[in-house]
Amino acid sequence: MTDKVSAHASEYDTRNDNVRCFLNGEIVARGEARVSIYDSGFMLGDGIWEGLRLHHGVWVFVEEHLDRLFEASLALDLDIGMTRAELIEALTSTARANEMTDNAHARLMVTRGLKSRPFQHPSLSMSGPTVAIIMEHSKPAIPRALRLFTVAHHRGLPLTQDAKLNSHSKLNCILACIQAEKAGADEALMLDPMGFVNTTNSCNFFIVRKGAVWTSTGDYCLNGITRRKVIALCRDNDIPVFEKNFSLVETYAADEAFLTGTFGALTPVDEIDGRRIGDPGAGPMTSRLSGFFAELIAEHCMKHPGGGLE
Repeated sequence: MTDKVSAHASEYDTRNDNVRCFLNGEIVARGEARVSIYDSGFMLGDGIWEGLRLHHGVWVFVEEHLDRLFEASLALDLDIGMTRAELIEALTSTARANEMTDNAHARLMVTRGLKSRPFQHPSLSMSGPTVAIIMEHSKPAIPRALRLFTVAHHRGLPLTQDAKLNSHSKLNCILACIQAEKAGADEALMLDPMGFVNTTNSCNFFIVRKGAVWTSTGDYCLNGITRRKVIALCRDNDIPVFEKNFSLVETYAADEAFLTGTFGALTPVDEIDGRRIGDPGAGPMTSRLSGFFAELIAEHCMKHPGGGLE
């Protein structure tokens, strides 16, 4: 049984009904993990987050995820209140409490914490950050390649809200997803301010043309960790790869298309705006890169046995 078709569709797992979560230093039952309506994240979307995968007892690429989290905290002038080692221990302890060692997903969230009054000024958050971790048994189960629809909602300029900031403020992406669903698609394809193809509402976007892999410049999207790994895998395996501006016209003529993200790794796309992209399902390049990525994960886990869960 799966959720609605999306880049985050997964098998239903009854164990998630009783998972335990991390909240401000304590591990609590899912139903008891509550934050105040005065919390900055709930009230204003004033927070940052990271999604991480647990494979064979290892939080994969955890150091790179924490690099991005702490970089975002500097941009928000937000004191996380925990060290990198303490955050890793929180992830490890929560996984252990849920008896998770593989096929688990964590969402690590940090907000500016409780506000004394319901207004936006950061000085009104007086009690320190809220740190929470939601953890689920989560095995990707995407029943078919995705269908995308190009929406009117664009990824904006960095001087408005830099898309490289993995913030709680996701309304632009949610509006994009709604528009795509109303059009009968699974997810939204979003353009940059100049009209070049950029990303989807939830993942980074790639196409394959004549044996070469293309993705956006990265100027207007979150530079995903999986995105970076796929680009590096292309270079390591002598596959031409380009971070460049390209148009919908070029996209419609692609041989393959796929998404990248922490949850689903590489997810095939075979329809954009009602146009068939390649053959149904994952194309040969997508399948080849998926194999390389699986090998990379296995190698990473071998280099970090136990991952702190022993």
